[in-house]
Formats: sequence, structure tokens, C-alpha cells
Amino acid sequence: MSRPFSKWRPHPWHGLSPGLAAPSIVNVYVEITPFDLVKYEVDKASGYLRVDRAQQTSSLPPSIYGFIPQTYAGPRVASLMPNATGGDHDPLDICVLSERPITRAEVLLHAQVVGGLPMLDGGEADDKILAVLQGDPVYGGITEITQVPAALVDRLIHYFSTYKRPRTGDHPVTLGNPYSRDHAEQVIRAAIDDYRNKFLSSRND
Repeated sequence: MSRPFSKWRPHPWHGLSPGLAAPSIVNVYVEITPFDLVKYEVDKASGYLRVDRAQQTSSLPPSIYGFIPQTYAGPRVASLMPNATGGDHDPLDICVLSERPITRAEVLLHAQVVGGLPMLDGGEADDKILAVLQGDPVYGGITEITQVPAALVDRLIHYFSTYKRPRTGDHPVTLGNPYSRDHAEQVIRAAIDDYRNKFLSSRND
């Protein structure tokens, strides 16, 4: 007998898997694309995509941007980030390079992890994992961040260095040097463990 369809759409953060091959190949829920002038973010209560804010500067996101389901930036993630006061309490962000334009959000894709950017936002760890679309005809063979064209990495660094910059006052965001695939996979494992400790441990008590 065929399995009946679920009556409800699964929550993209809690109802989807990080991926059977995580942390090397992960599932990604796309929130914004390189064509969005508005930053969209999943609403934690409902799971629907909501408007977070208009982009602060003229620069557009240089890649597909979303998160890895069932991850959480908690104390384990923070322990991997120098000078972090804690995690940012959000799912783990991920940027995905694709040669073919993906122009819509609220889609799922598989991505091969290649590295990441260490970012502190208000002192909290807010890592940006970098990946390539699995099977992409141009970027699909990349396995390490050193193989990514430097111009693309520079665009990501510039975007995240400026996208929250206020006209006046202190800037809350600082970025360090890009890190390797091995470290990115450590961050993802930590985020999966932080998620399980935060949301699943009480269910097993």
C-alpha cells in the first residue's frame, strides 16, 4: 500500500533533514537569491518565508543563500570561533555557488561543502558555510575553497562585511580569513549536535 501524503507541510528548519551525507553533502533550504533586493528569512514559528529587511546597501547577494536544516548555532559552534561570546541561535547559514541562475527562493537543493567564512555578528558566531551545487557543470568538481575563483570569495567577503553596515555608528560585523572544507565540516557537525541538544534532548528524557 502506498504511503499517504502528510496533511501538513514540514517546517523547513525542523521537519527536513540536514542530509544523509552531511556534513560533506548537505540539504539546503534557499531563503534568498542573487536577484533579491530584500532579505527574506524563514519565520521560526510558522516556517513560512517572511520579509526581514530591505538590503542596506546597493550590493546584491553574490550567491544563493539559505540554511542547513536541523542545525543550530549554539555553544559547540561558538567554541570553534575565536572570540565568540556564543552562537547566534539560528540555523547554520550556507552560500551555494551555481553556474545556472536559481531565481526563486523556498526551494531545496543538495550542496557539496567546500569551506566557509568565520563571521562575528555582535560578538556571536554566525558562520557562513560555502558550498557548490551538487552536479553543477562548472562548479560541481570543486572540493576545497582554494579552488573557488578568488573573485567570488572576495565578493562574498565584501557582501557580508557591508550588508549590515549602518550609515553612522559602530559596525557589528567582523569577518576572518576563509577556512577549509575540513573546518567547515567540523562547524556543521557542531551545529547538528547543538540542534539535537537544544531541540531533541528533552524529548528523550
